[in-house]
Amino acid sequence: MLVEKYISMIDEGGPKSYYSFETLVQHLLKKHVEDQGKPYEYLDRKKLIDFGDALAPDGFDTFDGPTLIEVKFNLDSVHFKKYIERLFRFVEHGKTTLNVKHLIIISAKPIPARFVERYGEILLSESWPFKVHIWGPTELNVIIEKNIQLTEEISNNIFSLRLDDALKSQPTDWRLERTSIIEKISSCYKRGHFSLILGAGVSSSAGMPDWNTLLNSLFVRYMTHKFDGDSAISDDDIKVLVDRLNSINEPSALMAARYLRRGLSNNAGDTKGFISAVTESLYKLRDIKFQINSPLIQSLASLCLPRRTGAKIRSVVTYNFDDLLERQLAESLTRFRSIYTEGESYDPDELPVYHAHGFLPEDQSNYQDLDDSTLVFSEEGYHRIYSEPYHWSNLVQLNTFRENNCLMIGLSMADPNLRRLLDISSKNLENSKHFAFMKRLTANDFCFDGAKAKRHQVVQNVSSAEKFLEQHHTLNEELMKELGVTIVWYENYSDIPEIIQHIANS
Repeated sequence: MLVEKYISMIDEGGPKSYYSFETLVQHLLKKHVEDQGKPYEYLDRKKLIDFGDALAPDGFDTFDGPTLIEVKFNLDSVHFKKYIERLFRFVEHGKTTLNVKHLIIISAKPIPARFVERYGEILLSESWPFKVHIWGPTELNVIIEKNIQLTEEISNNIFSLRLDDALKSQPTDWRLERTSIIEKISSCYKRGHFSLILGAGVSSSAGMPDWNTLLNSLFVRYMTHKFDGDSAISDDDIKVLVDRLNSINEPSALMAARYLRRGLSNNAGDTKGFISAVTESLYKLRDIKFQINSPLIQSLASLCLPRRTGAKIRSVVTYNFDDLLERQLAESLTRFRSIYTEGESYDPDELPVYHAHGFLPEDQSNYQDLDDSTLVFSEEGYHRIYSEPYHWSNLVQLNTFRENNCLMIGLSMADPNLRRLLDISSKNLENSKHFAFMKRLTANDFCFDGAKAKRHQVVQNVSSAEKFLEQHHTLNEELMKELGVTIVWYENYSDIPEIIQHIANS
């Protein structure tokens, strides 16, 4: 069949396949229905309808009256019990103005016999307020044969069409859409299959140094040691030299870290000198103007508190070296276990806090075998984890992404290993199941540069910049969807702890 050819072109596994198939079906059906002189509407995010992908208000072909279309890539892979429960909720609470007479569920893959045996009777029951129809490749092929040229054009421009559709369906107020997303997160949190994935932004909220500041400090330490006794080279001189070197050559942070690791170790096999230097700089450089138990860290700890119905957070995966979260968990009397090496275990009533990139607590006397932790500070450590698919930290992350809904905080989402693991774990997904906080650029931030007192305009056409930023944000949303991640936008960092506290209180 023709349909198999086009489906094979987009069947990459995971959300990407679903979104590409949805685009193919939507554009084909729109042409097919409108050729009959009837309207076809995408059920976009502006309308906040939580079921169905499109509506043919006047029907089409032999479907008389309003016909709702729901697109699934593979019905056999869907947890259909939950799907039917969602369908029941739609019937019970859905918008009565739709007055649906038919529901067509479209699958790219053939409908398996066991699916029909298990769910056919439920779906074809007379108890529904509309008739349910299931379309597979056979039904789709009828539409494709009538629109061969159009199908070719759509298949060759899938992502461009996806982006166009997303731009057309942009919500009038992204904050309103965010409210809907937060409610979904709260629902996932209540169910208990939930994990936190934490990045550098969490530690920065407590004044911990960013990557470049930490590197510069270690450069100073190393260079001071090398030039010891030379009164012409002061710490201030070294700082100026290092900053200037970074601005001219823009060295890779991981490459610089490799150089530092070798310089700060006394010999090739020594790691204690390097770890000691990093730990000392990490905590000495903390900006004490910030609370060490920042509002963000406090809100994260409150999420981890066991509820009357049990613990809602299954695990925490952090890419930070520090122990700030552990301190707050201890203060809130939450039982936890820091895990930073292979083979460690935890008790059922303990919250595992996985340090996927290594662990450098300020007070190391409370922990054992810290030297065995894989410190992902330099290229060696990063390459080791990236190249070993069965490294314990990769397995922990993969298992977390597959088993739980994850909320990602303080991450740029640019790390290639993180994106690779998300891509792998999303292969059996149709829709996004994870959430990530990301900063939304305002036109003011984008068009102006410099400190408040010396701000100057670098982009003159503010109106064009605003339109560009809308497209930029939409593109990011579509790209993250392919990894199974829904973006939670924020403009001010203070928004994040407030949102997390709202989820905790829900």
